[in-house]
Amino acid sequence: MPRQTQIGLMSHAELVSEHETQDANYAKLKTEKLTLDLTRGKPAPEQLDLSADLLSLPGADDYRDGSGTDVRNYGGLHGLPELRAIFGELLNIPVENLLAGNNASLEIMHDMVVFAMLHGTADSERPWVQEPVRKFLCPAPGYDRHFAITQSLGFEMIPIPMRHDGPDVHAIAELVAADPTVKGLWAVPNYSNPTGVTFSEEVVRELVSMPTAAADFRLFWDNAYAVHPLTDTADPVLDVLGMAGAAGNPNRPFVFASTSKITFAGAGVSFVGASTANLDWYLKHAAKQSIGPDKVNQLRHLRFFKDAEGVRTHMQKHRAILEPKFALVLRILEDRLGASKVASWTEPKGGYFISLDVLEGTASRVVALAKDAGIALTPAGASFPYGRDPDDKNIRIAPSFPKEAELEKAMDGLATCVLLAATEKLLADGK
Repeated sequence: MPRQTQIGLMSHAELVSEHETQDANYAKLKTEKLTLDLTRGKPAPEQLDLSADLLSLPGADDYRDGSGTDVRNYGGLHGLPELRAIFGELLNIPVENLLAGNNASLEIMHDMVVFAMLHGTADSERPWVQEPVRKFLCPAPGYDRHFAITQSLGFEMIPIPMRHDGPDVHAIAELVAADPTVKGLWAVPNYSNPTGVTFSEEVVRELVSMPTAAADFRLFWDNAYAVHPLTDTADPVLDVLGMAGAAGNPNRPFVFASTSKITFAGAGVSFVGASTANLDWYLKHAAKQSIGPDKVNQLRHLRFFKDAEGVRTHMQKHRAILEPKFALVLRILEDRLGASKVASWTEPKGGYFISLDVLEGTASRVVALAKDAGIALTPAGASFPYGRDPDDKNIRIAPSFPKEAELEKAMDGLATCVLLAATEKLLADGK
């Protein structure tokens, strides 16, 4: 009789045997004394090396942009027009609706929420801080640093299930239509963190057009992975500003992006795109904290890329490094976990993450087992508001930083932890 491989269908005796096997595998894993890290989606050193020429740019005698402006001096809150033109093409945003800033787009997102709290938006009746209750919609699994911003500022965060084509727009429409305290939605529209989902055009049109009880409802549109495909065919970057304008809601989206995973994660350029009214609102408040961004860094990026095609070519070099790592992770997941049916995972076509769903109620145990074996993972639940995954099943995998040999060891060890936790749970449940 063929051996049963689906753990959930095993007899008690088979399950006990499988548990003993995985327990022995785990004991062996711990003897290896690993020190491996799959926690954050950091570019690998080899990826950072791709931009090494930035360190010698723009050069001692190169400090003027195309209009003759001396970038070493004060001013220029909008950022360099030529660099904005490059990324405007990539982000599908007119250059007049796009600003270039300093390193971190997350900083601009934080500022946008703080400005709305203190002053209200261009469409607000009063500052958000004066609202007795403030709510924010959080597609989950999603980006933990987004959630940290709204949590730190006292918003009630409402999880929205992620589907294959984006967040559940029916759930969103029902919430925003009835509740004026719902002020915004976090979104990563291309190759979402951590699922890799790209929002469909239908979903985007729904988000920009649906009626909202709050006139100042905002889409915080973090297009962090707009130019980060892992296949020959990149998912399109939709014209969210144009769609919103055509729907009669031009002020609804704030679009964010950066070069953090394009050049240097710690020394890139951020971008924010929005309607004219929204940019005027943002600049009015941003001017109080800065006379202008680091235009020298913007100029070196301009010299490095030259044009939008230069960015696309550069990203193919990133893909050459990342694609084999993602393929390795997916192969090990299938080889080690496929037959057991105790886990499922995404197969992203771009971005930086793989989303792993293990047996319900075991993600925290998997992370703890991995930690004890020297494999650091993002905490279970990190991809959910307040760090609470109601099913305790989701784990975010970040394949980018480790070398392939280290990644292989980490994923094989993780698979052992998933299987051990599953057998433990089923036996404890009286299987």
